Amino acid sequence: MAKTIVITGAGDGLGRALARRFARDGETVVLLGRTLSKVQAVADEIGAPHFAIKCDVGNPDSVRAAFATIAQTHPKIDVLINNAGIFEPFTLGEVSDDQVISQITTNLAGPIFCAREALPLLRGGGQIINVTSEGVALKMPMLWLYAGTKAGLELVSDMWGRELESEGVRVTVVRAGQMFDETKTAPPWPQDVAIRFATENAKVGLNLRERPLSHYNSVTDAFRAVIDMPADLHIGTVALSAARR
Repeated sequence: MAKTIVITGAGDGLGRALARRFARDGETVVLLGRTLSKVQAVADEIGAPHFAIKCDVGNPDSVRAAFATIAQTHPKIDVLINNAGIFEPFTLGEVSDDQVISQITTNLAGPIFCAREALPLLRGGGQIINVTSEGVALKMPMLWLYAGTKAGLELVSDMWGRELESEGVRVTVVRAGQMFDETKTAPPWPQDVAIRFATENAKVGLNLRERPLSHYNSVTDAFRAVIDMPADLHIGTVALSAARR
């Protein structure tokens, strides 16, 4: 039986790849994104019954409205994939108020808001998949806040797993490595920031140009496997990293 899968940050990158994959697999996909035109373009590409909703995951009112809309046609959902995130390097001395607030609200508060509103639709057999990053383990220079929000999400996920077990909701973390597809462009950071980021990482032995990349389409296989696990199995964390071919 087809599953209903809600994906945040579904307008590009991994979120778009997941939407395309699950649509091909015959599931019903609900695409959430802060920029409606981006998620709508993906929804148009994959066609009905899939649909897009404008949703800023860091805004609780926006999340409430999105899940109220979902509930009108899907009173039961099977999977919530908290994929939306902000990735931006900076030092403590230079970080702005807006940068702190946007990363914490999107990367950590966002999955909390979404899971809270999705919970009534997930009870009795649903699943939450929270996407984190290998940056939690690598502790890359200038990514302390990004890694911190992802580490926090991993802890939250572990505790949700115990809390929600009696409600029939499984919680899994997918800790992802570096990914790409043919449309990926350079990050929209100032050039001096990008240079300092590469330089500081090289100092600790992380050469960004030499590190391997996985294709988004390959990574979707891991999500497929997690979703297809029998109900009597629980996967707490799946750690992915890119491999050289």
